[in-house]
Amino acid sequence: MFTGIVERMGTVVAHEPAGHGSRLVVAAGPLGERQRIGDSVAVSGVCLTVVERHGDKLTFDLSPETLQRTTLGELQPGDVVNLEQALRVGDPLGGHFVLGHVDGVGVLERRHQEGEYERVWFRVPPELALEMVRKGSVAVDGVSLTIVDLEQDRFSVALIPHTLAVTTLGSKPEGARVNIETDVLGKYVLRLVRELDLGR
Repeated sequence: MFTGIVERMGTVVAHEPAGHGSRLVVAAGPLGERQRIGDSVAVSGVCLTVVERHGDKLTFDLSPETLQRTTLGELQPGDVVNLEQALRVGDPLGGHFVLGHVDGVGVLERRHQEGEYERVWFRVPPELALEMVRKGSVAVDGVSLTIVDLEQDRFSVALIPHTLAVTTLGSKPEGARVNIETDVLGKYVLRLVRELDLGR
């Protein structure tokens, strides 16, 4: 489990096919040096397991499911990713509960400056928008954000200068694909409502 508070950005060193999936190597700096084999790390919002570590370089195996449902299959050497190590008991919860189980891919549709802030719009599949609420939480590429505006198939967030500086969202161009994880509470509420409707 994670909080959506990105600890640092890492750089893709290698990404090669491996069996039916692929193998990803990320230079993670001090965060990488703290990890052990079997630890979980969120890479741009996707929970991955460390399978090898050499210095600060972490190696992950990506399954066909991960490649199909997230943007990680598009990563190339030199690309930058958001990194967060798994939440430990007693750690502060600064964002919201993020599972690292991406629900789908969205597209950064528009960004515009509002003083020192940026308003950014993301287009998402309508079924994901159903799991969101205004002022609720969403994770975009692993970054915990608050939804400002919500429409049938898109939503907006306001990015503060700190988020722009320390995450990949500061440099994502319009048209970029991003990993979206909706708030786990919204998923359970929607499932409950659907079950109640079916039971009528």
